[in-house]
Amino acid sequence: MSLAQRLLWARRGSAYFARKLNELPDAEFDTPTALPGWTRRHLVAHVGYNARAIARLVDWAETGVENPMYSSPQARAAEIEEGATLSVSALRALAEHAAAHLDVSWRDLPEDRWNAEVRTAQGRLVPATETPWLRAREVWIHAVDLGNGGSFVDFPPDFVDALLADIISLWHRKGQGPALLLRPDDRDAEYRVDIDGEKPRVVRGSSVDLARWVSGRGVGDLKADGGELPELGRWL
Repeated sequence: MSLAQRLLWARRGSAYFARKLNELPDAEFDTPTALPGWTRRHLVAHVGYNARAIARLVDWAETGVENPMYSSPQARAAEIEEGATLSVSALRALAEHAAAHLDVSWRDLPEDRWNAEVRTAQGRLVPATETPWLRAREVWIHAVDLGNGGSFVDFPPDFVDALLADIISLWHRKGQGPALLLRPDDRDAEYRVDIDGEKPRVVRGSSVDLARWVSGRGVGDLKADGGELPELGRWL
């Protein structure tokens, strides 16, 4: 995927998240989400702080001075917990201003610095061209996690395809099971996870339902050869 495409997905996703957030009444910020231990307050704080974290990677790419997303997983978790105690108006401002700052960071990054390597929160070294994709995943999926009408059906079709390929490649690279062969019935494509000694389980359905399932956001209308769908682990 091109840098221009990644930036478009990130910006459209940020707009989609902002729209769903604007539709959320203040009184419903304390409602739990499907994410273990997180209310909507935690989720909004995370999305805001994630923008700041990715902006640090862009700064790292520009200056060459290491500037990690988070100092540690514990610091990340503590930041989210503290952010969840902010007022609703402060949480809305955090999400809006952090997203705007990140967009400016991308806009101002010199062309010759986009290939500079930075390290993700998972420890992978990637070029800065990967940062818009990291953000796009966050805002589109977490707009659904808000639980007020966001849907994978609203995702751009090419983004759905890229999300499927990304999650499957992560599992394949880590050698994590189960062995899978995903066959979308609305695409001329398939996605495979090979695990040594295991016969892949074939799962069929729409690209949207497959993306929803592998990202841990529900099953939809899927069919697996041999009966029930296999259990999936975390992908991030």
